[in-house]
Amino acid sequence: MKHEKSLNAYLMDSDYIDYSNVQIQELINYFKQENEIDRIRAVFEYVRDKIDHSYDIKNQEVTRKASEVLEKKHGICYAKSHLLAAILRGMGIPTGICYQRLTLYDKPEDGYCIHALNSVYIKDLGRWIRIDARGNKEGINAQFSIEEEKLAFPIRVEYREKDYLINYSYPHPDIIKTLEENTNCIQMYQKGLPEDLSE
Repeated sequence: MKHEKSLNAYLMDSDYIDYSNVQIQELINYFKQENEIDRIRAVFEYVRDKIDHSYDIKNQEVTRKASEVLEKKHGICYAKSHLLAAILRGMGIPTGICYQRLTLYDKPEDGYCIHALNSVYIKDLGRWIRIDARGNKEGINAQFSIEEEKLAFPIRVEYREKDYLINYSYPHPDIIKTLEENTNCIQMYQKGLPEDLSE
């Protein structure tokens, strides 16, 4: 993964990763684990399991900012990645956003979409790992692991899927544009997601 110069870039509060929000600050205080890895795992499992994936529950509302995702308790992968980054950054843990290009409905002829997940810097290990809090369901089993990646969607090169090898400190402009220009989450998910990221 290509990282930006300083870990500080991955600790910033911003429009979409708005950890200065009161509700996010209150939630941060809920996580009492002394060991940083245990705390990261707990936050990951909270966002994965307690925040629904909007499409899974067929909710038409589009959530965008981390604070909005927490308030509404749902979001697609883009929005959930904003919330996970916000909670961890609010704890002083450097967190980024990564993207994958995946088939939309499991076959190349269905077209492609961009999927979001997170990167987190593990201080005790001195390295970054990727975690995916999209939300598990039948056929998807993402887990927190420092040994090997256990992501929601392993890349299938034969389907021309790919990992974008950039660790973003701020959501990609194409992702923000997608979230801001859509008002119906179901329609956005079915035919409004970007198929590639502009450089």
